[in-house]
Amino acid sequence: QVQLVESGGGLVQAGGSLRLSCAVSESAFSINAGGWSRQAPGKQREFVASISSSGTTYYADSVRGRITISRDNAKNTVNLQMNSLKPEDTAVYTCNANIRSPAGRTNNYWGQGTQVTVSS
Repeated sequence: QVQLVESGGGLVQAGGSLRLSCAVSESAFSINAGGWSRQAPGKQREFVASISSSGTTYYADSVRGRITISRDNAKNTVNLQMNSLKPEDTAVYTCNANIRSPAGRTNNYWGQGTQVTVSS
């Protein structure tokens, strides 16, 4: 059963940085496209960033200029570099990806989420 495994969350002071990573659990599967969303307590889930199969990136206005999404095809990961973090960035961050199987089939998967807490 292929899974997306997230890492890199934690507690950081305002102005600090964190790097989130989302990896495919099975090396034979590859990421076509991926993205990150977040959900703060009491709020709806919101889009953060995504990267297409061609490498085109998209960002929410609230994070543009502070957060960079990238992919590492060799490591089969989608990464989120977060700089100049603000308390309002506190949320559970979840990655999602369209993954291609060795047989060529594609499916969408979601990770379990990783907590990011930014203290003021």
